[in-house]
Amino acid sequence: MNEPETPPLTQSPGLPKSPEGAPVFPEPWAADAFAMTVQLYEKGAFTWDEWTWALSRELHRAGRAEDGSDYFTCWVGALSDIIVDNNIVDIDAILETQESWQRAAEATPHGKPIELGNDPLRKS
Repeated sequence: MNEPETPPLTQSPGLPKSPEGAPVFPEPWAADAFAMTVQLYEKGAFTWDEWTWALSRELHRAGRAEDGSDYFTCWVGALSDIIVDNNIVDIDAILETQESWQRAAEATPHGKPIELGNDPLRKS
């Protein structure tokens, strides 16, 4: 028996695409978020229905940018929600990492790459 084809994440609602149909990313972090989502989906961490619901909820929330420039911010919000809801990671771990990145950014000299190791409070 053939298994049904899984819907590719390239069919996610509103995903910016090139004329050839490939995803278009405004910044490297957006491509990273897309790749993480694809990998988690392919490993079965969540279903297609769970993903479309989480992303749709983010895309339809009040206060979105009218020009859609916050699409990948919504993508990251949906990914964060789904990994917390499916007990893949704890919300406190996400918040701690966000705070660590902020401290690392503030401690990194201009023109140097921001790395978590630059966080003065981060434990090795």
